[in-house]
Amino acid sequence: MFVSDCLDINNDGHLTIGGIDTTEIAKEYGTPVIVYDENSIRNNCRAFVGSIDKYYNGNGRVLYANKAFSCLEMCRICNDEKMGLDVVSGGEIYTALKAGFPAEKLYFHGNNKSYTELEYALRNGVGRIVVDNPEELGNISEIAKKLGVTANIYMRIKPGIDAHTHDFIKTGQIDCKFGFALETGEAMENVKLAISTENVNLKGLHCHIGSQIFDVDPFVLAAEVMMNFIIDIKNETGVVISELDLGGGFGIMYTENDKPVAFEKYMKPVSEKVKEIATQNGIPVPFILIEPGRSIAGAEAVTLYTVGNVKKIPDIRTYVAIDGGMTDNPRYILYQAEYTALCANKADKPRDLEVTIAGKCCESGDLIQENTMIQAVEKGDILAVLTTGAYNYSMASNYNRVPRPEVLMVKDGKVRTVIRRETYEDIVKNDV
Repeated sequence: MFVSDCLDINNDGHLTIGGIDTTEIAKEYGTPVIVYDENSIRNNCRAFVGSIDKYYNGNGRVLYANKAFSCLEMCRICNDEKMGLDVVSGGEIYTALKAGFPAEKLYFHGNNKSYTELEYALRNGVGRIVVDNPEELGNISEIAKKLGVTANIYMRIKPGIDAHTHDFIKTGQIDCKFGFALETGEAMENVKLAISTENVNLKGLHCHIGSQIFDVDPFVLAAEVMMNFIIDIKNETGVVISELDLGGGFGIMYTENDKPVAFEKYMKPVSEKVKEIATQNGIPVPFILIEPGRSIAGAEAVTLYTVGNVKKIPDIRTYVAIDGGMTDNPRYILYQAEYTALCANKADKPRDLEVTIAGKCCESGDLIQENTMIQAVEKGDILAVLTTGAYNYSMASNYNRVPRPEVLMVKDGKVRTVIRRETYEDIVKNDV
């Protein structure tokens, strides 16, 4: 039933996270509230770092994809676990630096980085900038010259691979807003441009084929395509690319229908393909990077809500109204994301009632799930939605001027706040 080992049911029949009763958390901190298990997050970090050490002899780095869930404490945890950070905005860079994260371990992505963001990144010594288009390359060169530095860059490549996920989260095929296409010759043309551009140093290549992927084969194929492109670059320019970022997208469990693959089962065949092509062509194995985000934090959190009312429409459906919704979790209205939900205070009871979970916003589409099974529910129950650790708080909004929820972490039997609950004063603080 459970999507993560950090979840369980105690003797009172209540859902626990990290061994702590979620109904007690809801009582003390209020709802809605997002609760993470820190030990599980750290275990996931160590599993990925261990896979790099094992399959690439330590010749690589794990980058936490900060967009999944970004805050000061998450940056500190990643630093503790000897990881880098994949950042995609000036705000994410600022957060990382504020947390004391080393700038040289920041990798700056994005398809339309502003001139101001690029200058901020270069002034602060961000380790790598992943170039998405020739206009950006020109801006980087200009800024680097002005600052008297050399910018270390990657080129983002579209390897032309369909990862079989939702259309909105496919990023490796030719019709995609990110990067340079291989099929058209665009990628090689712009690699040559980067090599000849002043004030930049082409250190590596980057690709990312999508998100929530359960098949191993697309990752192996992406590695093969990218390694062969590295060989093509060497043959055409004489330049040997020394770093290769293979992206992320490893799937996790949202419902019992999801069948995640153990991290090592991705790493081993991919590493074998990388080493095989490097050996066959007489080049060093590149420094390998991977970018897990969702698979580090996603299943390690739950969101707790209080049920306000249960509205039964005979022969149509039963709505369960909660005190949150699209303001803390817009993923269902964006791409019909599936979740497991249950009554935290009745977790030991059968989930035999079909309901639609409705948020509180003045929007008919404000739903968390439709036609999902939970326990018999009534006003005042605590509803838990599982696997809300990635792309939930990071996508949260103040629509209808609803304050964003508090975020907690549990560890070794203790609970602490890592992001405080917004107040009404917070919502108007920038109004003039």
